[in-house]
Amino acid sequence: MKLYRSLIAMSVTSALLAMSGNAEAAAFALIEQSSGLGNAFAGGAAGAEDATTIFFNPAGMSRLKGNQVTVAGSLIQPSIKFSNTGSTAAAFQPFGDNGGDAGSLVLVPNTYMVMEVEPALRFGLGINSPFGLQTQYDPTWVGRFQAINSKIRTINLNPSFSYEMNDSVSLGLGLSYQHITGDLSNAVNYTALSGGLASGEGISSMSGSDSSWGYNFGVLFNVAPDSRIGLSYRSKIKYNLNGSVSFSNVPAVLQGQAALQNGNVSLPISMPDMLSISGFHQLNDKWDVMADASRTGWSVMQQMVVSRANGSVLQTTPEHWTNTWRFSLGSTYHYNEQWLARVGVAYDQTPVPAAYLTARIPDNNRTWLTFGGQYKVSDTSKVDFGYAHLFVKDTSIANNQTATGAGDLVGTFSSSINIVTVQYAYNF
Repeated sequence: MKLYRSLIAMSVTSALLAMSGNAEAAAFALIEQSSGLGNAFAGGAAGAEDATTIFFNPAGMSRLKGNQVTVAGSLIQPSIKFSNTGSTAAAFQPFGDNGGDAGSLVLVPNTYMVMEVEPALRFGLGINSPFGLQTQYDPTWVGRFQAINSKIRTINLNPSFSYEMNDSVSLGLGLSYQHITGDLSNAVNYTALSGGLASGEGISSMSGSDSSWGYNFGVLFNVAPDSRIGLSYRSKIKYNLNGSVSFSNVPAVLQGQAALQNGNVSLPISMPDMLSISGFHQLNDKWDVMADASRTGWSVMQQMVVSRANGSVLQTTPEHWTNTWRFSLGSTYHYNEQWLARVGVAYDQTPVPAAYLTARIPDNNRTWLTFGGQYKVSDTSKVDFGYAHLFVKDTSIANNQTATGAGDLVGTFSSSINIVTVQYAYNF
């Protein structure tokens, strides 16, 4: 019974945990929210070039004249490949392959609008996706009892205000209404669960959702005519993910077992807060330079407690994530009144300790190299574009689940990420 409960608990926990998988900033955050990709999002809280400043620092809306709408999309293509160096097969089951490329091409859209209420007051609305994940391993891979498919989607509505106190200081404040949904699956070892009385394996599938509130605020200092500093904060958001779990192909000998019944499950979880400080300086009429340092409070991920609707705890999983920093530098060159070019570099820490790494979250430190540009179509519209390649440090895993019959996953994940962003802004 203990073995049986451990296998089911691990299956459901890993499925729910994947709702906080790994995206393109460290862990599972999505920073792809603006034309700033070409600068590696350096100066995000100080640049305030367009309406996307709502996400990075709402105080930056005070720099925008009139009304503006931006529409953008980022194509993100991660590559995640596992190389086995010593895994053992799940009890009574075939070994399996290396899983193929778990990365999936995804489109992350966003849109922002800023309206000038009066000369010192702006109202803005942002619609974006601050967290996301889509990975899929081959269903026969060696780690299928830990993860097969993982998909998370978030939609964030962010109404905001900015107020220009004087020529030197502007303030910004926003609310966030965020909705999260997920679809997840992994294999279940029925042979091990039944002690050999039944044979085969099935799939545990889970879907769930929740909505919650957060906030963001910022301040923008114009320290000189050609220099400014921005400070911004985005709050953590608490969720209680509610969903249903189902099990396919359950053998007759196990169909009466309570832990294999389809039903409702829940997981309290918090999305992390973020604190950023950015600088922007115009060197001359051709060159701008910018920098950013952002701290993300991943230490909210200390443990995952999965429960059924009756309140019984299936499992408590330790995570022990740590807070991280992201550092970036960028530069913009103005060719003429119509064209400009951007370059940038960034370093992004992972919050996941090596001892707690799972196949759901094969995360590691990453380095960004980016470039992009802008073309002004007219006095009222412009198109921005950018490209980034992320070099992710190889990630070793030694996740021993032999005692539960799920095998021992030992090997290395090799990952890289390519991102392309296009944005259109219109002033009216």
